[in-house]
Amino acid sequence: MPTDLQALRDLEHVGLGAPTADEAFDRFARLVRRHLKVPAAVVYFVVPEGQVLAGASGMPEPLQSKRLLQYPGTLTNMIATRAEPVVSSDARLDPTLRETYLVREMGLVALAGYPVFDLRGRAVGALCAVVGEPRVWSEDDLASLADLAAACTAELRLRAERERARRIQQTAVRANRRSRFLLSLSEAFANANTMDQVEAVIAEVGTAGIGARYCAFAVADADGRGITYRSLVHAEPQFPQRMRQAKLDDHRPLSEAARTGRPLLFRSSDELFAMYPGMRDLCDPGVGARAFLPVVTAGVVVAVIMLAWERERGPDKDSYALQTGLAHYTGHALERARLLEERRESAKTLQRAMLSRLPEVAHLDMAATYSPATRSDQIGGDWYDAVAVDDDATMFMIGDVTGHDMRAAAKMGQLRSLLRAFAWSHDESPSALLSLLDKANSGLGLLASGTAVVARLERVAGAYQLTWSTAGHPPPLVLRADGSVERLSVLPDMMLGVRPTAKRTDHLTTLYPGDTLLLYTDGLAEQRGTTPDQWLNRLEKTLGVLVDTATAALPVTLVRRLASGEQRDDVAVLAVRVRAASPSGPPSPGRPATAERKLAPSLCDVGPARIWVDDVLESCGVPMPLRRTVMLLTSEALTNAVDHGQAPFTATVEVDMERLRVGVRDSSTAQPELRDPTVTDFGGRGVQFLERLASRWGVDRHGEPATAQPRPGQRGSRRTGKTVWFELDLS
Repeated sequence: MPTDLQALRDLEHVGLGAPTADEAFDRFARLVRRHLKVPAAVVYFVVPEGQVLAGASGMPEPLQSKRLLQYPGTLTNMIATRAEPVVSSDARLDPTLRETYLVREMGLVALAGYPVFDLRGRAVGALCAVVGEPRVWSEDDLASLADLAAACTAELRLRAERERARRIQQTAVRANRRSRFLLSLSEAFANANTMDQVEAVIAEVGTAGIGARYCAFAVADADGRGITYRSLVHAEPQFPQRMRQAKLDDHRPLSEAARTGRPLLFRSSDELFAMYPGMRDLCDPGVGARAFLPVVTAGVVVAVIMLAWERERGPDKDSYALQTGLAHYTGHALERARLLEERRESAKTLQRAMLSRLPEVAHLDMAATYSPATRSDQIGGDWYDAVAVDDDATMFMIGDVTGHDMRAAAKMGQLRSLLRAFAWSHDESPSALLSLLDKANSGLGLLASGTAVVARLERVAGAYQLTWSTAGHPPPLVLRADGSVERLSVLPDMMLGVRPTAKRTDHLTTLYPGDTLLLYTDGLAEQRGTTPDQWLNRLEKTLGVLVDTATAALPVTLVRRLASGEQRDDVAVLAVRVRAASPSGPPSPGRPATAERKLAPSLCDVGPARIWVDDVLESCGVPMPLRRTVMLLTSEALTNAVDHGQAPFTATVEVDMERLRVGVRDSSTAQPELRDPTVTDFGGRGVQFLERLASRWGVDRHGEPATAQPRPGQRGSRRTGKTVWFELDLS
């Protein structure tokens, strides 16, 4: 064949490799007929199938329509083979030409043809004028034909240059797109410091960047024997939850990619199912291509990224490069996230070690929380503490050392330990304890700066006396039992670490049963661009709304409502509530403790009623683990009564030396039913809790149904209804 493989590819690139008419070369054929006065002219290019007639005018059918001459050894083929003109006045008289197909079968007699060259100077075709009778070609004829052949060469080369420029541009665009994609990957993963953030970036890049319809991210298990999808939020819709985890020896593409470290690419669902028949019932057959990309760090597969497209598609270099880049950057991000997670866990362990457990004090309900700044090491200088001095007095402390990093945490730990020791060993007022702390801070060379509040809560007749002193700290708040909030605003003394000899002052107030003391650090509600009064008003308003919230949930709820999201500062919150005692006093031999409370016909009163029951039980000496069970059962009984019963509602508590009993009465005679609810049922579990957790439970009926029309002089029947009760043994 006269042209090499590269020449054939070049012809295909410029659109001349297929047997179709080309307008430009058809025009050249018409010009040859017109100027040389010949019956037919053709521009052809040699391809493996024969000769493609890109330009043809006056050729007999079916050549004129089909544009393909498939017979080997044709006369015109000699022009491209020799790369020089072939001119014959009568081919029948030429021994080298008369046996060719065009002469013998098609009746060609006279021929004049000039080669057409490509961009690299290779003869890939020719421009020919053909006549069915002898003809002597003049010099003008041959000169015109040579010029037109040169024009055909110029046209072919121009097209090749345009195609070359287009391909260069396309390559540059692809390279630029890859570069921009890799740059965007680098930027996207730069701020991914947790596993959740890494997964979010993978989902965004896999769908928006690479164009996949679905994306899932699986992480190798710690024991190295399995791999688990972190979530299926972006995975194929019908993929079952039970298949989230896979063992490395399972016959699944996820397992093989994790086991071998080689990417698996499937053009279609059929190709996937042919290799893994067990996936047919797990994957959507309507999904097209899929890719399983292993993420390797330090030679170990730590994760696998699964991508799925809506349509079938074969692997190409660009897509493969983008997918490889995603896996590469994911590996670096995972390694960084693991290191940061280990650092955060170490910091949390240190922080938990420095925040001691709150003591259990009779008649006081305490809860605290610490929430680190989200942009730091998740450790800082905020702290809280409580020390039970004796049966009647408890010290509460909260502070904020400047900074929220390891150094601040270290100084915080030293200051907290000093203050804790002073509170235990020195029977002094809060102001005296702060003075001792500030002098020790200076004398021992700690030189820490910060703020603090120390409060002493001491039981007096029927209430508690609160004595507190503040070292530049935000004022304590008191949530009264009626829902009002009191700000204990005083002129704060000097903060710690400025002047150790500064005078400090004590302040007094009284807490009554049901009141809650709130100590906190400024990160709870302080906002940029607001004054202290503004954010304190916001804190007071939020605290007042939470009057019915259990003390155990109050600190966490405040942090969630006021300091969630991008938390810029550490937060410590300490809540202390004075419990309401049983009106009959604690139980004694032969005399149980009893209490009764009416409920409003609203679910909003269930929370306060539950807290009231807990207060009564605590004043009767019921231990905390048992009270937790009682709170669960009480909540179910109260909720069922308000939801399904009729007003009025009454809760009763009775505690003796051996058992406790809680009852909820309403005016409905409908009996609770023990059912076995399904997963989708919203109710039906309250009675199950009674059956499984209570020592005994039952329903007492009251009265008879009232008559519709009582006889003259007869009063209506007494109140009807029922009491749902449960008992737990104190032993």
